Amino acid sequence: MNERMNVDATAMLWRGDGAPHEPMAVAAVELAAGEVLVEIELATICGSDVHTTRGDRATPVPTVLGHEQVGRVVALGPEAPTALDGAQVAVGDRVVWSIFAACADCDRCRGGLPQKCRRLRKYGHERTEPRWQLGGGFATHAHLLAGTAIARVGDELPAEVLAPLSCGTATAAAALDAARRTHPHLRGRAVVISGAGLIGLTLAAMASDAGATVVVVDPSEDRCRLSLRFGAADAVGTGVAELSEALEALGFEAPELWFEASGASRAVAAAVAAIDLGGAVVLIGSVSPGPSVAVDPERIVRGLVTLTGVHNYAPQHLAAAIAFAHDAVMRYPLAELVGATEPLEDLDDALVAAAGGGHVRIGVRPR
Repeated sequence: MNERMNVDATAMLWRGDGAPHEPMAVAAVELAAGEVLVEIELATICGSDVHTTRGDRATPVPTVLGHEQVGRVVALGPEAPTALDGAQVAVGDRVVWSIFAACADCDRCRGGLPQKCRRLRKYGHERTEPRWQLGGGFATHAHLLAGTAIARVGDELPAEVLAPLSCGTATAAAALDAARRTHPHLRGRAVVISGAGLIGLTLAAMASDAGATVVVVDPSEDRCRLSLRFGAADAVGTGVAELSEALEALGFEAPELWFEASGASRAVAAAVAAIDLGGAVVLIGSVSPGPSVAVDPERIVRGLVTLTGVHNYAPQHLAAAIAFAHDAVMRYPLAELVGATEPLEDLDDALVAAAGGGHVRIGVRPR
C-alpha cells in the first residue's frame, strides 16, 4: 500500500517554446514501495538543461528539468530501497542518485545497460504527471522512483562537489570505463580530450590520475588554463597544428585515446583522423542533432581503430564518481566548477548565465 505524505514543496515547471518557468506548489506525494522523498540541498545546471530550454533537443512538456543534485531523505515508501553501499536508505541520509530509474528485468537491464532500460524513467526529462510532479532537480524536493541507484554520501564533501556527480562526473567515469575495454592501462599513454566542460575536466583528472599524459583541446583560453589545474599536461585551441606540436613536445606522435566531449562535428572528425594505430575514440558530447561526419572505413579497419559511444552511465559509474570525488577533492578544484549559485525562483536567469559559458556549472539553491 502506498504512503501519502504531506509536503510543502515547490517545483519549477517548464512548458516549452521559450516560456519562463512557473513555480508549481506540491502539497502531497504518494510514495510506493522502494520510493523516496528527498529535500534538495543544491542542484546544478547541466548543458543539456540549457540545450533543452533553447530548443536544441526535444523534451516532453510540461516538465521539471534538472538532474544534477544532492539532498537529504525526508520520507520513505512502505519498503526502503537499498543504497549502493548495501545499507537500507533511511530518513536523514544525505544522498545523490542516478539520472534514471530502471526496471532491472528487461533484456537491456539484464544485459548491463540499465541506462537504456525498456521502461526507463529519467529525472529532469519526463512529462510531469499527477503522481510524479517532483521528477526533476529544479525543485525543493525530488520524488525518487523504485529502480533508482541511490548513494549515501555523508557530510564530508561540499554540495558543489556532490551535485554534479549525478550526471557529469558519473558520465566521465563511464567514458573512462569504456576506454579501458581496449586500453586497460593508461599509464604512459597519450590522451586527448576535446571539450573542457565538466565531463572533459573530470576526465582530465581521472586519466591523469591513471598515469596518462593528457592534452586538452578547447577554444576557450580560460578553459584551457583551468584544465591545467585538472591534471592536463598541456592545453591548446582547436587547431590541428597546435595539437600536433603539443603532442610532439610531450614525446608522442599521435594520441592513443581521444575523449570527444564537446559534441562539435569537426572535433569528432579530427579525433578519427588523428588517432594512432590501434587507438580508441570515445564519443560523449554528441547528444544533440548536428551535422553528419564522414568516416573512411578503410582508416578504421587498417588502423585497428575503435569507436565507442557513451551516453549516461550504469550504477557502478555513479559509485566510481563518488569514490573519485572523495579521493580528488583535495587535489583538484572540484568545488570551483560551480562558479555561481542562484535561488530557485531565479532559475531562468541562472539558465541564461549557464548558456553564457562563463562558469562550468551554475548552482540552483532551493531554500
